[in-house]
Amino acid sequence: MRVKTGLDLFERHWPRRLRGARVGLLAHPASVNGRLEHAIGLFLRSRQCKLRVLFGPQHGIYGHTQDNMIEWRGFRDGKTGLPVFSLYGDQRKPTGPMLKEMDALVIDLQDVGARYYTFIWTMELCMQACAEEGKPVVVLDRPNPIGGDLTEGTVLEPGYSSFVGLRPLPIRHGMTIAEVGMYLRETFYPSLDFHVIGMKDWKRSYWFDDCSLPWVLPSPNMPTPDTAAVYPGMCLLEGTLLSEGRGTTRPFEIFGAPFIEPGRLVKRLGEFRLSGVVFRPLHFEPTFQKHAGKLCGGAQMHLTGREKFRPFKTAAAILKAVRELYPEERIWRDPPYEYEQVKLPIDILAGTPRLRERIDAGTGLDRMEEEWREECAHFARTVRKRFLLYE
Repeated sequence: MRVKTGLDLFERHWPRRLRGARVGLLAHPASVNGRLEHAIGLFLRSRQCKLRVLFGPQHGIYGHTQDNMIEWRGFRDGKTGLPVFSLYGDQRKPTGPMLKEMDALVIDLQDVGARYYTFIWTMELCMQACAEEGKPVVVLDRPNPIGGDLTEGTVLEPGYSSFVGLRPLPIRHGMTIAEVGMYLRETFYPSLDFHVIGMKDWKRSYWFDDCSLPWVLPSPNMPTPDTAAVYPGMCLLEGTLLSEGRGTTRPFEIFGAPFIEPGRLVKRLGEFRLSGVVFRPLHFEPTFQKHAGKLCGGAQMHLTGREKFRPFKTAAAILKAVRELYPEERIWRDPPYEYEQVKLPIDILAGTPRLRERIDAGTGLDRMEEEWREECAHFARTVRKRFLLYE
């Protein structure tokens, strides 16, 4: 049975009080329905509202910026004639003039279930702006592609807020984008007029390939659902001098650096006895980003059991192994990173300095996991369970 997304259902479930409203739409390439029809065309033809303004997140409304942290500028769309505002550049929060020609903002973004994926924070900044301007927000819900029943990783400490994590949330949060939106609205923007058009037939146990939906790249380096499965851990490598595989055909599954000997690294990783994954030694040469044009040694991870696989623990094991094997090498990347000028990138990605400090101190992997498991359990008991929409 095919899951129906909020976009599939919006015509039937559009809020009655917003019928005939002028709307803005925050979208990207994966904003498609089950027949691969894009949200822009569907809203232009809608009988429920009038599309007047377009917004795009990181990588652009058409996914045209290949690398991360590449800003883009707004433009007038040649096909529709509508203004397109960039929310990844000079402005990450919509301004009053951007919202002037609309009565409500619709958000339709495919998230990947990890706190550092910036689309949920673009959503929050839009919610903040709309609360200030008295504009309603409508979120069209979509599946969490890595399931809705598993959480993992550190919970953000408020002093480490950044564009890769503005609010307390586990790294693998196990929520849909609308559930995250409900948490943000109730906790931080209670005055916001907030609406959700939910999904039909989605279950928390579903991975993306259980949904019978087409996968469209939500960002250029998220080519497959397997990429999304490893991303909650492997994005940590963005905070290091190791390549996370950008500039290869398997980003976040391939990793390494020029100083790494593949066989030695894979042997050490095998000693951690990680569940649901095996490592294959390899050499690779990134075509862009870190170590572009240089021969790197490293490994490719192959998932053997995604239910047992723990991406954050796996990435922590990789960093710990490299630290142990190459103590003379500097691995932590210096700022700036994602608009943070002072704190180390690894610390804002983890949402805390403790992960880096534990790795540098040689703390055991299982002991580190105990800490973030307790954090996740506390967040799930006290916060997350109140906002879950689906059984």
